[in-house]
Formats: sequence, C-alpha cells, structure tokens
Amino acid sequence: MGVKAINIPLEFAVLDRLIHDPTRLTLISLLFVVESADFVFLKTQTNLTAGNISSHMTKLENAGYVMVKKRFVGKRPQTMFRLTAKGRRAFDKYRNILSDALSGLPE
Repeated sequence: MGVKAINIPLEFAVLDRLIHDPTRLTLISLLFVVESADFVFLKTQTNLTAGNISSHMTKLENAGYVMVKKRFVGKRPQTMFRLTAKGRRAFDKYRNILSDALSGLPE
C-alpha cells in the first residue's frame, strides 16, 4: 500500500502569526463583532486572567490592530478596546486566507 501525495495549500504559511495565537484570535474575534468592549466584558467572555488579556492586548495595540482608551467612570478605572481599521483589515485577510486554505483540503 503506497502513500498518496496530497497538495496541502501553502496559504497557511502566510497567516498573520500575531492573530493566529489562540488567545489573540479569541480577543480579536470578539472585538470584530462589537463596536468596542471594556476589560470586564472581555474577561467575562473569555475567562482569561487580567494579566493575560493585558499582555495580548498590548501586542495587538503595538501592531496597530487595537485602540485602547483608558478613563475613569466615577472613581473606577475603565479600559475600552476597539479594533482599528488596520485591525479589521488584518482580521478579514486572516479569515479569508484560513477559509480558502481549509476549503482547499481534500475530503
């Protein structure tokens, strides 16, 4: 019995590694479907620790994918996150590449 060669799409190699991380993919996916989200919302939706969210959001912010706005509501700090236009484009590109690559796999 021989091994049949298959053609695996190379599109996987061009996936945005910053988005591809499972934690950042979760966070950016949440931000994609809302106008903006505060820290508490992300923590509740993901069950991630505050430090984990902060660390990954900093990476997304440094890449220009996320805008962070800090303010006080009364005496309580509030951190708001939203995808930038660059972040939306990057996530759309990521989704399209992943979708095309997966649809090209043999059954």
